[in-house]
Amino acid sequence: MTAKLLLVEDNELNRDMLSRRLARRGYEVVFAQDGQAAVDAAAKLAPDLILMDMSLPVIDGWEATRRIKADQGLRTIPVIALTAHAMQGDANRALAAGCDEFETKPVEFERLLAKIEQLLAGRAR
Repeated sequence: MTAKLLLVEDNELNRDMLSRRLARRGYEVVFAQDGQAAVDAAAKLAPDLILMDMSLPVIDGWEATRRIKADQGLRTIPVIALTAHAMQGDANRALAAGCDEFETKPVEFERLLAKIEQLLAGRAR
């Protein structure tokens, strides 16, 4: 079964590059371009995993993640924070908001892929 990933990214170039690489690895990739759209898409599409940019319009990734994790039906969906902010406090802030993992931009694709596979394997148990 193909895993469905929700890629939440407002930058078209980042979204295009990452989604093509993930699709080549066999993932189905769906999109949201702002935090509110991410919350709505998570509820509607029930993705297997969410890649959440933290700097988003409408509501930011931290708030979108909090809302997703507060929803009883969505809280088990793993969320990986994607951010250009590489400070130690940012990783802690993302984890405190409910993210399961943290990856800095520019994304190191193989490391991100390993985190995706690990979280999906954990969810399958």
